[in-house]
Amino acid sequence: MKIDWVQKLTSRKFWAAIVAVITCVCVIFGVDELTTEQVTALVMAVGALIAYILGEGFVDAQRAKNQEKDGEEK
Repeated sequence: MKIDWVQKLTSRKFWAAIVAVITCVCVIFGVDELTTEQVTALVMAVGALIAYILGEGFVDAQRAKNQEKDGEEK
């Protein structure tokens, strides 16, 4: 079974799970609340950026594919 990494990296559930794991690790090691919040915010920001970039890349690829099809039909 092949893992669809694009789908995984654009999933909000995936990023929520990553944040949950990081938050738990921070609590286990006694990291203060402010640092934990900052790390969580950073991970969510990076996740949103990755999801946006991959999503736009997918849309652009589909648009190029459709334009190529339209050019062949003419």
